[in-house]
Amino acid sequence: MAATKQDYYQVLGVSRSATDKEIRQAYRKLARQYHPDLNPGDKAAEARFKEIGEAYEVLSDADKRKKYDRYGHNWQQAEAAEAAGRQGGFGNARWGPGQAGVRFETMEDLGDSEFGDLFGELFGGGGRRGGFRGRTVARPGQDYDQPVDVTLEEAFAGTQRVLQLEGPDGKPRRLEVKIPAGVSDGSRIRIAGEGGPGLGGGPNGDLYLVVSVRPHAQFERKADDLYVDVPVPLEVMLLGGEAQVPTLRGTKLALRIPPETQNGRVFRLAGQGMPRLHGGGRGDLYATAKVVLPTGLSDRQRDLVRELAGQSAS
Repeated sequence: MAATKQDYYQVLGVSRSATDKEIRQAYRKLARQYHPDLNPGDKAAEARFKEIGEAYEVLSDADKRKKYDRYGHNWQQAEAAEAAGRQGGFGNARWGPGQAGVRFETMEDLGDSEFGDLFGELFGGGGRRGGFRGRTVARPGQDYDQPVDVTLEEAFAGTQRVLQLEGPDGKPRRLEVKIPAGVSDGSRIRIAGEGGPGLGGGPNGDLYLVVSVRPHAQFERKADDLYVDVPVPLEVMLLGGEAQVPTLRGTKLALRIPPETQNGRVFRLAGQGMPRLHGGGRGDLYATAKVVLPTGLSDRQRDLVRELAGQSAS
């Protein structure tokens, strides 16, 4: 007996009224927890990861979610039956949540040709009055989601990944994919024709890379802008000078610090942020000046500080 599938909402730990944002956040949290890279050799975690991806694939798509809410795990079969109904001209076929077949109000509601067309489309022909006229309906294959984790540096510059996928014949195959510069958390990258096989001559589905960008220890990202703290010596804050601003390229930019700069002042470096995913230049880099107080002061230096403090007070 086949195992009963767990409700997709329970898989992600969200309510049936969850928003798209709540579903996305739940998916990202669970996908990171059970990702095979973080659980090498753990078959249970791998199975859980696949289950999470399957649930997210359906609940993140408004149309698929609507059908799942109505039909349960049989939503794909129900979709096929509805499509056959639209093409065959019958209007009384109904699916109920969790049902495994089609039911009609009465047999009289369907003419002979409609009845034959319906079962010909769904089951490929039969044996009534010399056989139904079987008719193959071309349908596209299923779309698949593949979670991909990248660093902020990789999101900045773009990168590549080699995926291990299962082919239509069940054999593993390798697929090299490009992740463009500018991707962010939740970005979906379409790889055309790399999803499930089509039915009846229909096109293959698509593969969607669902990107998660790992937090960075130094930079904070907000949309296409980047934020970074820049340590500045006390004497430079007081007298003016230059500070070095790090970048995700690995290089540093010279930033002019005016005299008497206050701690926490933010400087905008235009065009030094993240590339915009769909073109249009880059965001900005915001550098926050953080004063670095000297340590190990000599007696002479302490006297000078006291002198400065005394002059400021007067």
